[in-house]
Amino acid sequence: MANAQDAAPKKSKVPAAEVVGEPVSCINLSQIRSTQVRDDRTIDFILSGGRVYRNQLPNQCGSLGFDRAFTYSTSLTQLCNVDIITVLQNVGGGLMPGASCGLGEFTPVKLVKKAK
Repeated sequence: MANAQDAAPKKSKVPAAEVVGEPVSCINLSQIRSTQVRDDRTIDFILSGGRVYRNQLPNQCGSLGFDRAFTYSTSLTQLCNVDIITVLQNVGGGLMPGASCGLGEFTPVKLVKKAK
């Protein structure tokens, strides 16, 4: 039986990124083209024009990194750091709501390309 001390440290799956501006509280929903869930605390929002905003959640969001899908509900035209996301879990071929978690600020970043 292995214990935590025997396990090798996990390599982060979050790609390196260079901060290219000041964090903002909200991003416009109409500008979001796609999202990339990186782990239980990190989501990259890809906006029109190729801009990327990284959201580092204040706390881990259970199974977000595993399921890599979430939903949100807002009555505004923006997604903000006070909004809540809900993990969508794939159960028996259908989606069920999982953990709900608060967002952090949206930091503009440029993803760093890996050297080959």
